[in-house]
Amino acid sequence: MNDHLRDRILRKLENLSDERAYQVLDYVEFMESRYAERQNPPANVFSRFAETVEDRLRQGRVSASTIAEAMGLMNRAVGVLNGVAAAGKSVANDIVGVATRPAPTAPPAAPPTPAPGAAPSAATPSGAAPSAVPQSPPPAPAAPPASPTPGAQST
Repeated sequence: MNDHLRDRILRKLENLSDERAYQVLDYVEFMESRYAERQNPPANVFSRFAETVEDRLRQGRVSASTIAEAMGLMNRAVGVLNGVAAAGKSVANDIVGVATRPAPTAPPAAPPTPAPGAAPSAATPSGAAPSAVPQSPPPAPAAPPASPTPGAQST
């Protein structure tokens, strides 16, 4: 449809009451079902839900002003839900991005361990205070093998 024709139809629709505008909508939907040259892109799930609620209210003979108020609330709710869906999609994309990021090739180097019996340094290589884990004492020198006592029997 060209822009001039669309604008002209919109100007005419603005002068109609809601009841008459719903009649026009019915006629347009009928014309679309019979003579449409191409399919409309499918609406998102929230918009389809809102349109279904609107159609059910119209079938129930609810007044046009009540339908307009209900649809105003539904449209605000649909806007909120679309925002929530977009935020969820963004979070999911971030998670996928982190999960597909390549892992580091080499693990970080471990800090040097002091030799047994060496005094602990005042600071660690990163400049932080030494850890609170107590150092184990150096191993005691091995005792010489005990000599057999005189009177012990050997087997």
